[in-house]
Amino acid sequence: MSLNIPVSFEFFPPKTPEGEEKLMNTVKALSAYKPEFFSCTYGAGGSTQNGTFTTIANIRAQGFDAAPHLSCVGATHDYILEVLNDLKTQGVRRIVALRGDLPSGMGGMGEFHYASELVAFIRERTGDHFHIEVAAYPEYHPQSRSPVDDMKHFVQKMNAGANSAITQYFYNADAYARFVDDARKAGVTAPIVPGIMPITNYSQLARFSDVCGAELPRWIRLKLASFGDDKAAITLFGQEVVAQLCERLIELGAPALHFYTLNQSKPSVDVLSALN
Repeated sequence: MSLNIPVSFEFFPPKTPEGEEKLMNTVKALSAYKPEFFSCTYGAGGSTQNGTFTTIANIRAQGFDAAPHLSCVGATHDYILEVLNDLKTQGVRRIVALRGDLPSGMGGMGEFHYASELVAFIRERTGDHFHIEVAAYPEYHPQSRSPVDDMKHFVQKMNAGANSAITQYFYNADAYARFVDDARKAGVTAPIVPGIMPITNYSQLARFSDVCGAELPRWIRLKLASFGDDKAAITLFGQEVVAQLCERLIELGAPALHFYTLNQSKPSVDVLSALN
């Protein structure tokens, strides 16, 4: 199936054999849209790191480009270098480089304090081998002290050697437009790809949004809440809202769309079908 804009899809590492089988079926379904790549999230401090690399290897074995998330919080230079060398040996050419969150109980930040340091380290040790993606926050990182400070850190990541950025999900296209405009004024010329979160479950989405600092607009919250347990109504409304958001982002010149799938194919397929 062809779209007028490139797409990519993000997964998390499955924890069971059944989950692995389901994920491979999801990959197969989404591969119909000829994605630029698939990516897989990464738990800081070893919580899901092995699962990330296994998932990436399984996706690549199916003939698709796949990018592991790599977070550096709590890590040493030697450990990250070992990971990079392993990824190079496997033929991986794309990485999503993140600071990550320090797990509870972990003693210290390790030898990296910011994602910009990780990006610079990857470039220093591997040259141009990897296409490096970094995170962007149109509604600002929840730990940032100010919008100005947030943009400063984003520019540092890009200047350290990142090739492109993927945003936190949002439902306000104006926030994305303003962020991109501010980044361009700050000298960033690389692509900034909007992250898209399909809507299928109100309570889950509200919980995610409260934790990660993404705004769930009041009108969307109230509309979703009004449907109660009517899953069909929630799904249809969510599809319309997210498809319209994607249309607006394409009009604004978004270079691609990156879908947070939660390891499901249908919500993303529904949105892409509406676009198509």
